[in-house]
Amino acid sequence: MRMAHRDHPNYWAFVVHRVSGVLLALFLPVHFQVLYMGLNDAAQFDKFLTWTHLPIVKAAETVLILILAAHLTGGLRLLAVEFLPWRNGQKTIVSITAGLSLVIALVYLLNVT
Repeated sequence: MRMAHRDHPNYWAFVVHRVSGVLLALFLPVHFQVLYMGLNDAAQFDKFLTWTHLPIVKAAETVLILILAAHLTGGLRLLAVEFLPWRNGQKTIVSITAGLSLVIALVYLLNVT
């Protein structure tokens, strides 16, 4: 059975926002561990910083920025839906938020390399 609501861009915007939030929540313990390392173990932190120069880590950072941007723009879209009057251009808002997320990630990628 096919559900028509799953074809709507707002549904997929909801899914992206929810998944990006879960991924960011999973990233937080790693981030806190690195912060702890920077405060308490300088030698280990220096080793970690040399590891971050690997191309695969740079790619992962770019994906992280894309996830952050998707979550940010999805949240802004959600605020617009909640607090602004309903418009027929909801698909346009979804497209703008997706495009803005990609632009933010690409700008980050260009500055990293």
